[in-house]
Amino acid sequence: MFKIFIGVLFISLLFFACRQQEKGDDNINNQTWQQIEQKAKGAHITMMMYQGDKKVNRYMNEYLVPALKQQCDITLTIVPGQGKDIVNNLMGEKEAAKQQSDIDLCWINGETFYQLRQIDVLFGPYTDRLPNSKYVDYENPVIKYDFQQEVNGYETPWGESFFYVICDSARTATPPVSMQQWQTWWQQHPGRFTLATDFNGMTLLKTWLIELAGGSYQLEGKFDAAKYEKFSGQLWQFINNNKKYFWKNGETFPASNTSISQMFSGGELDFTTSFNDADIDNKVAEGVFPATSKAYILQPGAIHNTHYIGIPANSGNKEAAMLVCNFLISPAAQIRKNDITFWGSRTVLAYDKLEKKWQQQFDSLPKRKYGITTSHLKSRSIKEPEPEYMLRVFDDFRKKVIEAN
Repeated sequence: MFKIFIGVLFISLLFFACRQQEKGDDNINNQTWQQIEQKAKGAHITMMMYQGDKKVNRYMNEYLVPALKQQCDITLTIVPGQGKDIVNNLMGEKEAAKQQSDIDLCWINGETFYQLRQIDVLFGPYTDRLPNSKYVDYENPVIKYDFQQEVNGYETPWGESFFYVICDSARTATPPVSMQQWQTWWQQHPGRFTLATDFNGMTLLKTWLIELAGGSYQLEGKFDAAKYEKFSGQLWQFINNNKKYFWKNGETFPASNTSISQMFSGGELDFTTSFNDADIDNKVAEGVFPATSKAYILQPGAIHNTHYIGIPANSGNKEAAMLVCNFLISPAAQIRKNDITFWGSRTVLAYDKLEKKWQQQFDSLPKRKYGITTSHLKSRSIKEPEPEYMLRVFDDFRKKVIEAN
C-alpha cells in the first residue's frame, strides 16, 4: 500500500505544476440548475461502491435506483469496488488518457479522497451548485474536513459514522476497553478474537495507535513521521506479542469485517466492529446477532468521520452525477437512509436547517434499541488522523505482522 501511495504522490507532482487552482468544469459552471436537470434526463450512469452490507444494498436497490428512475429519469447501475479499486481504476484511466471514465460516482472518504485529490481525478468544486446543499452545515468540522483534509466542494457528504466494538454481553460481561485489558482477555480466551485487513480492522489499529500516543490530539495536523515510527513500533510489538492468542493463532486474518461479523454471529468469535450505530438493531431484527449484543467504545474514544460521494473528473455524465448527489442529500433520501429498517446511517443534514415537515419525519423514525445513544457517541467522539496514518498502517500491518509470520 505504501508503494502505491508513493506512486500516487509521484504522479501528483508531475501534474501539480500545470494544474490550475481549484477550478470546476466551465461548461457546467455556465449552466443553470434547470439546464443541468434537463441534460441529465435519460442518462445511464455507474456508481462504484462497497456492496458487502445487506442493508446498504437494500437501500440502494430497493429505494435509490427506482426513485432516481421515477423522479429524475436516471438509470443507475451499481458496481462493486472501494478504496484501492477506485484509486487504481481512475489512476489507470488517467495514465491511459481515457476520455470518459467507466464510473460516474464513487463512495469514498479519508485516504481514498486524499489519493484521488493527489492525482487530480475528482471533479469539483461542485457542491455549492446542489440545491439541497442548503440543508447541510458545511462549516461543521466533521463535514468540512475528511480525515483532516478540507473537502472544498470536491465530494458530497452522505452520512456520519462512529467506530465502535460489539460483543455479546451474555458471553462477555466485562469487555476489554484498554490495550492492557485486551492483552489480558486474549490470554484468557485464546482463539476468540481477530481483526480484518480492511478499513474496519485498520481503524481498530488506528484507535490503539491513538491510545499509545496518549490521545487523538497527539496525532492532529499533518502526518508526523517521527511520531508514527515511535507509536507504530509499539503497536506492532503489541500485536506480534499477542497474535498467538488470536483466531487461527494469528497466522491468517480475514479479508473483511463482514466475515468477522459472521463468525461473531455464529459464536466463533466474541467481538466484531462497526461504523453504523444501527448495526446491532439491524442484525438483531434479522436474527443474525443475539438480542444480548452490546455496543461499546474503546478507551481512546470513537473515531468519528463522514462518508462522501465523489464524481470522477472524466465522467461523461457529470450533470446526471450531480443530480444524483443532490438527490442523496435531499431530506426524503436522508430520512430513508437514517431509518434503521432500511439502513440506519446517520444523516448529514442539519436539523435546524430543515423545514418543520422534514423535522417531524426525522422525529418519527424508529428509535435505536441496542446501539449507543447519540449524546454518548458525540461526547466520546475523536478525530480521524491525517490520511497517511491510515495508508502507513495498511502497509505496515501487511509487512510487519502478516508477512512476519
